[in-house]
Amino acid sequence: MTAPVDFGAALKSAQMTISAYAETRLRGGDDLHAAMRYAIAGGKMLRGFLVLESARLHGVSQDAALNAALAIECVHAYSLVHDDLPCMDDDDLRRGQPTVHRKWNEAMAVLAGDSLQGFAFELLSEPVVGPNALPLILSLAKAAGKDGMVSGQMLDIAAESAAQPLDLDQITRLQQRKTGCLIEWSATAGAIFAGQDAEPLQRYARALGLAFQIADDILDVEGDIEKVGKALRKDANAGKATFVSLLGLDAAKLRADELVQEASAALHPYGDDAETLKQAARFVIARDS
Repeated sequence: MTAPVDFGAALKSAQMTISAYAETRLRGGDDLHAAMRYAIAGGKMLRGFLVLESARLHGVSQDAALNAALAIECVHAYSLVHDDLPCMDDDDLRRGQPTVHRKWNEAMAVLAGDSLQGFAFELLSEPVVGPNALPLILSLAKAAGKDGMVSGQMLDIAAESAAQPLDLDQITRLQQRKTGCLIEWSATAGAIFAGQDAEPLQRYARALGLAFQIADDILDVEGDIEKVGKALRKDANAGKATFVSLLGLDAAKLRADELVQEASAALHPYGDDAETLKQAARFVIARDS
């Protein structure tokens, strides 16, 4: 009989492992290193967890996977630091703490974000990553860049001044880029490491990423600021379209449930070995932060 999977323990273990590695690799005593460490700390580290779990599924070494897990957390953290700046979303709180530009200043936030992005690719370039480092680097550059996360952020900013709110197809495309691309890279990293077919994990990640964003939109309506750790209802107050505003709250929850089922079904080729990833899909729509 297969032992039951404790997803909470698995996620906590990944958080602790990635956080400890970040502290080791970013030991510098100046403000830049301190701001980089601060930006990474305190998150769920779901993307790093997905890297470690997909690597485990494909027999990739822990050392190699850890470099990739920290790399994606650096890219994610950099995106949040820049997203919080006054020229973007202008947020004062992130993960229940002052945003980097509030704790230091805007210049330090820009520099910390830039440094985190550069450090991510440094991590993926190190010998421990192995022979498939180049495909990992190339795919992350695409996921994070002009056709991925940054493109999604641009579409999000443009939506603020659009004559009409975005429709469902436009919101879906925006969020697949802004949120989904990094989640997809994380979930497929193990297959890329191993030079194996990433298609099942790609389908899993696309459903997971969209469910994650719908859950975020639901939290923006129903969440507790103390648990979420950032300002809520900003999109609604700005008149921006969200999955909740377009579908309604109940239909948005139903769609998120459907996406979790799609994500789980995509993992069929991995059998019981993928149970932790199935639980991760359930987690993204059950979380309160």
